[in-house]
Formats: sequence, C-alpha cells, structure tokens
Amino acid sequence: MGSQSDWDTMMACAETLDALGVAYETRIVSAHRTPERLFDYAKGAVDRGLEIIVAGAGGAAHLPGMAASLTRLPVLGVPIESKSLKGIDSLLSIVQMPGGVPVGTLAIGRPGAINAGLLAASILALSDDALAARVEAWRSTQTASVAQSPA
Repeated sequence: MGSQSDWDTMMACAETLDALGVAYETRIVSAHRTPERLFDYAKGAVDRGLEIIVAGAGGAAHLPGMAASLTRLPVLGVPIESKSLKGIDSLLSIVQMPGGVPVGTLAIGRPGAINAGLLAASILALSDDALAARVEAWRSTQTASVAQSPA
C-alpha cells in the first residue's frame, strides 16, 4: 500500500487471504515518497517467492502501475477512496494503464480489497488443489448466506 492510511482498506484484503489460508506480506511502499523502496520491492518480488502483487493506492495512485512495470508478476490494483474525489481519481489512475503494462483493477475501497484477495486466491488456486477447494468452500458459504425471500 502507498501509505499507512491505506491499511484501513487493505486490511480487508488481508482478512480475505487469512480466511482462505493464503500467506502474504504487507508493506508500505509509496511510488512518490519511497521510489527506491518501490523499485527494490517490485524487482525482488520473484526472488522472494511472491506470485502476485496486490497494490492499494489513493490519489494519483501510481503504485500498482509502477510495480507492474518492474515485475513479471500479475499486479492487482485496489483504488483507495480519497477524500477529495471519493476514489475516482485513484480508479482512473490505476485502470488507465498504457498497453503493455497491465494492472488488474478492482473496485474502489473495501469491496475492491476483498475482491483483490479473492481474485489473487483464485489465480493461485489454478495450481493449488487445496486452495481451490478452500475458494470453492468460501463461495459456497457466500451463496448459502443469501436468503431466498425477505424476512
């Protein structure tokens, strides 16, 4: 995430990954304030054994795109809701990547963070049968929680 304040949103991604038994790491890496940290983080991600990067960023939201430009790993971007433009600025900054530098962009805020965790787990589950079973169980629980008629 780009700053400490982004943790309020990105915690939802961590909670989702916890529920699915997916290991992850959390770091504050600002594209604008700590560019060398970003460079080292993204360039070293493969060697550290990462398989996907989920990057939450607000405002100008350059973190997901910059990370994507520095690694071959899939990068999922979560636009953080900003006070001034309610996250629309973040969404547009992440989703409007130039051709050749893909970032899978999720919804603004907490729903996007939850879905980033689910999408990351689903991608990893392509080569992990045990994780695939946990994702299926999570989805079944979600389906079962929806009432058929109003109470």
